[in-house]
Amino acid sequence: MDLSSALLGGPLAVGLASIGPGIGIGLLSAAFFNSVARQPEVQGKLQPLLFTCIAFIELLGLLGFVAYFLFAFKIAPIVQ
Repeated sequence: MDLSSALLGGPLAVGLASIGPGIGIGLLSAAFFNSVARQPEVQGKLQPLLFTCIAFIELLGLLGFVAYFLFAFKIAPIVQ
């Protein structure tokens, strides 16, 4: 593998790594809004859990982003 394929394939990997968290946050938000619409009194209990779960889901996308930079600028120059 040469440097150009590593630098061009990396953004594709980051894009694929961001699809999962995007779908996860969408499903989580939909479930939150449906539950609050049915029972408004549970919003105070569910909202902190919503933000905690969103933080963990976003961490997955961030790990894909960091993995790209680690690969592109640490491993790829060695492979040249």
